[in-house]
Amino acid sequence: MKDFLSLAEERYSVRKYQDKAIEPEKMEKILEAARVAPTAANHQPFRIYILKSEEALKTIRGLTPCAFNAPVVLLFTYNEEEQWKNAQEPGIASGQQDVSIVATHIMLEAWDLGIASCWVNAFPNSRAAAAFQIPKQEKVVLLMPLGYADPAAEPSVKHKQYRLMDEVVKEL
Repeated sequence: MKDFLSLAEERYSVRKYQDKAIEPEKMEKILEAARVAPTAANHQPFRIYILKSEEALKTIRGLTPCAFNAPVVLLFTYNEEEQWKNAQEPGIASGQQDVSIVATHIMLEAWDLGIASCWVNAFPNSRAAAAFQIPKQEKVVLLMPLGYADPAAEPSVKHKQYRLMDEVVKEL
């Protein structure tokens, strides 16, 4: 087992996948990592739709090229009625943050199991919601293709281009 920082540094966004199914026991562990992820006040407003049927994959691939022919694409939403709302600041709520935490847990657990992923924002959220009949109180946030990386897959040239610590961390 790798230490966390090594795992985080090694993982990259994969945009080319093998035509190979994810084993059910691995998928179960990936989804368990999502289920136990922290959310604001533990409200757990997130939903994960698993797109893996031929019809679902055809639909999502018709909406965006960023499904990258992965055998599974996760569609993440949050329920606006269930998200935590900040009583001290109207309009501030946790839904997108909660989904982001959950998605990060999934990416890292998947990578630890040898399953690649890619965080995708480049798709028409409202059209995806309509295509998959997502309830209106749920907001679509992101897609995440999952699968075994094609042997030819490589990280982006930007993968290891990190800003300096003093550019991103400020001590007050």
